[in-house]
Amino acid sequence: MKPLLLISVVSVLFTGCATQHDSPAVSPLPSSTDNVSDQALTHTLNQVFNQWQGTPYRWGGTSRQGIDCSAYTQRVYQEALATPLPRTTHGQAKTGYAIDYQSARQGDLVFFHIRPGLRHVGVYLGEQRFMHASASKGVTVSRIDNPYWQARFWQFRRYF
Repeated sequence: MKPLLLISVVSVLFTGCATQHDSPAVSPLPSSTDNVSDQALTHTLNQVFNQWQGTPYRWGGTSRQGIDCSAYTQRVYQEALATPLPRTTHGQAKTGYAIDYQSARQGDLVFFHIRPGLRHVGVYLGEQRFMHASASKGVTVSRIDNPYWQARFWQFRRYF
């Protein structure tokens, strides 16, 4: 029984999330869109980001004392959209539906393959920006077109 438990724990570790080599922090998406519902979503996402900004990264963390990427996206969806998400990056990557890169819009989840077995997730803000829990900067906003993230991009998924 102990080997099975160990295998389960190790597999959870490898489906978690981690970040490395972040780009400098980028400010959240400005609320200058044409659509009123887009403006409301921008405002709501910015409010949630402002509440969590700078919260340190902690693998397995779910609070303002430390949070990991999938817990952060789960919190954003719960607080901003009243939408439940699975707890892990792996679970989030299997629900909703895939979106083409060109069709991505604010609120979609963006996923990255950091290295084999290690994934990362954030919430897309539009204009090549996403908010996420970064291992080096805590909760921050980064650019998808940064060479580090661009090379590791995996997919967008939509849940709403």
